[in-house]
Amino acid sequence: MDIAVLGAGALGSAIGGRLAQSGHAVTLINRNADHVDRMTHAGLMLDEGGRRDVVRVHARQTPDGATPVDLLIVLVKSYHTEEAIRSAQDLIGPGTTVLSLQNGLGQEDILIGVVGSERVIAGKTYVGGVMTAPGVISAGTAGKETIIGELSGALTPRVQAITQAFDAAGLRCIASPNIRGAMWDKLLVNVATGALAAITRLNYGNLYDIPEIAETAIAAVAEAMQVAAALDIELTTTHPGQAWDKAALGLGFEFKTSMLQSLEKGAPTEIDFVNGAVARLGREMAVPTPVNDTLVACIKGVERALSPKQEGQTA
Repeated sequence: MDIAVLGAGALGSAIGGRLAQSGHAVTLINRNADHVDRMTHAGLMLDEGGRRDVVRVHARQTPDGATPVDLLIVLVKSYHTEEAIRSAQDLIGPGTTVLSLQNGLGQEDILIGVVGSERVIAGKTYVGGVMTAPGVISAGTAGKETIIGELSGALTPRVQAITQAFDAAGLRCIASPNIRGAMWDKLLVNVATGALAAITRLNYGNLYDIPEIAETAIAAVAEAMQVAAALDIELTTTHPGQAWDKAALGLGFEFKTSMLQSLEKGAPTEIDFVNGAVARLGREMAVPTPVNDTLVACIKGVERALSPKQEGQTA
């Protein structure tokens, strides 16, 4: 299978690297010139469980001039989704499937608006990754599941083929007839840890050592579950604490959430698509979400502190 990963940072490189390792032709696309150069000349280095694998991949900074692929995995930051998919038209041919594995909610609607509903399938992944240096990824793939599915709920041949490709690469994959529920189950995990880790600047080992943080996380997840119930979303998560526990399963002491990694780079976060989505949908469904509202406000404040407005500029 010809596969491209659009937004191949830490997570995209971990997933794309494992797929390349299993024999697929994989192109990793990332704007970071140092990351692309290192992968091109030395290979992609995946560190996991005390082992380093060097994987040969195709790497490029932009999709310009590329040829169409069978599968385009979208892993850009949520706020770049429309810009990225519009720039990737060279990768999209008559048989291309577009799969979003991004955090949060709402990206599928953006993709459908650009490439059409017939091309887009949805997915969520619990795989983790941290870029420790350009071209070097500390990967968390073992035992971490990825769930994909048609938004219609149909178990189509293309979903089954992608599931098999992931499984063969050691990326446990499940084809789901309830992908919307799976998307919300993953959202709950991001709600539990993303904003709290970013606000406190704590890695997982320290984050999980503070009872007050656990209590706040579980309260935020409980609100999200109430919103999901109001939307008639069928969850597999039955208790808020499950999302908090699942978030750290199999990840090391030093692991950092993607939201924290964004702030450490001085970049905006995906808060509007995570806790912000819970708050927005809560307002629409008349479900109070005070904990999530507070987390959104705190992250917005941290983002402003990292990138203050110019004096005299209006809101």
